[in-house]
Amino acid sequence: MNKRSDEVFVWPLCTRIIHWIIATSFLLAFVTSFDRTLFEWHLAFGFIFGIMLLFRIIWGFFGPNYATFKTFKLKYSELQGYFIEKVQNRWRKIHAGHNAASSWFTLIVLGLGSWIVLSGLLLQGTQEASGLFSRLNAHYFHFSSALLLFHEILSYLLFTWAMIHIVGVLIEQFYHKTHMLFAMITGYKKAEGQDAAVSIVRHLFAYSAIILSMMTLFFVARPQDTFLTKSLFERRDFKAENSTFYEKCSQCHKIYPPFMLPRDSWIRLMDGLENHFGEQIRENNITQSEQMNIKEYLLSHSAESSSHKLAFKTLESLGEMRPISMSKVPYWREAHKSIDKKVYQSLHVKNASNCFACHEDFEYGILENRRIHIPQ
Repeated sequence: MNKRSDEVFVWPLCTRIIHWIIATSFLLAFVTSFDRTLFEWHLAFGFIFGIMLLFRIIWGFFGPNYATFKTFKLKYSELQGYFIEKVQNRWRKIHAGHNAASSWFTLIVLGLGSWIVLSGLLLQGTQEASGLFSRLNAHYFHFSSALLLFHEILSYLLFTWAMIHIVGVLIEQFYHKTHMLFAMITGYKKAEGQDAAVSIVRHLFAYSAIILSMMTLFFVARPQDTFLTKSLFERRDFKAENSTFYEKCSQCHKIYPPFMLPRDSWIRLMDGLENHFGEQIRENNITQSEQMNIKEYLLSHSAESSSHKLAFKTLESLGEMRPISMSKVPYWREAHKSIDKKVYQSLHVKNASNCFACHEDFEYGILENRRIHIPQ
């Protein structure tokens, strides 16, 4: 692109690419958070966002002119003066680098973004028992709800600031006619100053970060487990754990993991076998000793004894309720409310109790968001 006399080359190509990766990865991570079936993509974009934030922080100390923190305008008087001049002088001259507003916005993105990434990693470990901090699950899963709230609040805050930033850029573009919208596309700003220059070493560093982010997308979003996504929970062999439970219960239905319900729910269920979801379980079906054996197993492996997300989320949502059907659990209802009822009536699913239709390896006690596949 030919440079005009009133333009300054401010943002090199590598800087522009990273700017758009930061913006896009956050937006995509934000959007995919609303769909459990897109959890692996939420993770992938979150990791990319984190990598790019780390790069931008380093870039702020060792990057080219206009990118470093030392060029930021962070005084309150500078911020106040920026908005006063913006209101009073439509045709004012603009600064070649970060103005006072964009200086503060950059720090907001780096600050909030870093806490979002850190809380997300900790949440993945404590709640999902997967990823870099998976071993925190056993002792700190109780904190996952608070972590989730913290993670969500910061994400909405950053999203709000991003919208404010976009509005500000649009005002600059269409009211002040500064061509600000295209600065992060062409690299040129209508301003006075020296052109930015990037050394070969900085170029190599920047493009290495870009390549790393693209590799992370493939590494995290792939179906196979990696050290960034592997769950601490292994497939369970319920037959080996309790053959009576497995053999007797599987005669009529597939095996449901005992951590799905609390102790009192299992007591109600086992003490009410004369009406077991419309079926009468007699002693010639399951003897008294076998019933006691199954009951003891269920109680010792109930939700209270598990750090699995389903277990503690179920307990949190139940309060004093002790249903014997998972579909009566408030957490279950909340998690499935967005699913079209036609899915439950489809030939593949048939009814809401058929967890196995959508949850891969459910019969082995595996309930990961990454393994949810809703049939269409």
